[in-house]
Amino acid sequence: QVQLVESGGGLVQAGGSLRLSCVASGIIVSISTMRWHRQAPGKQRELVARITSGGSTNYADSVKGRFTISRDNAKNTVYLQMNSLKPEDTAVYYCNTDSWGNGYWGQGTQVTVSS
Repeated sequence: QVQLVESGGGLVQAGGSLRLSCVASGIIVSISTMRWHRQAPGKQRELVARITSGGSTNYADSVKGRFTISRDNAKNTVYLQMNSLKPEDTAVYYCNTDSWGNGYWGQGTQVTVSS
């Protein structure tokens, strides 16, 4: 059974930083494509960052240069380091992966950036 548990969200002022964590069980993050998505109130969920099994990373244009996705294979955990946060980054952030054709999502962690 795949489980993804996010943590690290909170309230931060514009310009600040947060690091989100996604602890995975039932899969091995080092051989999986792991993603961070976010959903702001009244908006569609959007892909923020992705890291492949080979270590390649991709980012939404809106976060390039500010966010960094990484993983710790020993802890089976994926991170999203968010710097220079803006009020428009306010959203619930979700960890996501696929396994055997099924998509799995965490419960989400709220990030609120005040101006």
